[in-house]
Amino acid sequence: MRLTGSYLFSALSVFCLTVFLIGRPAVASATPVRSDSVQSAPAQALALSQRPESEATPQRIGRISLDVVVTNKAGAPVSGLDVKDFTVLDDGRPAKVLSFQEVNKLTQKAGPPAEVILLIDTVNVGFTPVARAREEIQTFLRQNGGHLAYPVTVFAFANDGVKILVQPSADGNAEASQLEQADNGLRTITRSAGAYGAIERFQLSIQWLQVVANNMAKRPGRKLLIWVGPGWPMLDRQNIETSSKGAEQLFKSIVDFSTTLREGHIELSSVSLGEPGPGTFLYQDFLKGVKTADKANPPNLGVKVIAAQSGGRVMAPDNGLAGQIDKCVEDGADFYMISFDPPAADKPNEYHDLKVQVDKAGLAARTNTGYYNQP
Repeated sequence: MRLTGSYLFSALSVFCLTVFLIGRPAVASATPVRSDSVQSAPAQALALSQRPESEATPQRIGRISLDVVVTNKAGAPVSGLDVKDFTVLDDGRPAKVLSFQEVNKLTQKAGPPAEVILLIDTVNVGFTPVARAREEIQTFLRQNGGHLAYPVTVFAFANDGVKILVQPSADGNAEASQLEQADNGLRTITRSAGAYGAIERFQLSIQWLQVVANNMAKRPGRKLLIWVGPGWPMLDRQNIETSSKGAEQLFKSIVDFSTTLREGHIELSSVSLGEPGPGTFLYQDFLKGVKTADKANPPNLGVKVIAAQSGGRVMAPDNGLAGQIDKCVEDGADFYMISFDPPAADKPNEYHDLKVQVDKAGLAARTNTGYYNQP
């Protein structure tokens, strides 16, 4: 339903403020990180997220480094490829590969291991689905006798921010017990309904995902960040319009996410319980890279959009959440690190489309779908 009259004016005022806040350091609002959530290295990093504006947006000039996952027709990662099997296309033009490295379980022993971060969304879903999600996560943690391939950390995103539920560990049985006993302050959603509630959840979700991403980016190695939940409302401009200043801040957040995830070697994936519905695949209409602020639209910051653009997996909802997480974790086992020098940029935040092709039948590559070049 399109907002009209005085209600529209009020909603737009809130939304413009919301979008303005999104472009600021992620914890600049009145919602602080709770002190009782600062218990591990990742959680400690969250308390440091109030950074100057100059540090909040990584826009370093230099080599573009990509983590590339190659899969077969069954969706399983493929190893054993060589640099000659790859072609990197930057805005459709072949880029000269400067470095190439295959990363697998053997080579990971020599460097920082991959890590898995499960972020349970309790803001955009009700109590019952969250309880079911926790049960599925416990199933994931306890499989294979509780022997996890990578250290796993579990966070909860709640009304009062992000807090840690499970300390990073590769002991799945111990982690499942921690999660079963964790008091993450789950509450039935009491936020305002309708457009106001949707705007509030949109802002809060983007804000705290930025906090987590900015701080995970500081850690070495590859990070598999998995958002557990269907995501926040997609506030299409057909229903809510933005001012030019609001659109600029929206564009800035799009650039921030793209740059932070790529430079931080973070792959964001999206998993959820339930059945596919009319809006399940709506995100696919917003996957094209945003080149200018006037083209920025709130759905460009949907969790599934950000995930797909980071090279992550977007899993259709079903009742096997543990299996969905398994699929996402597979991306840490075998992948390829490829780097190239970008061409000179004519202006700030110059968008470049990225494609990585594999010269072998039946194989497909997933990586960042674009980057923002700087002069």
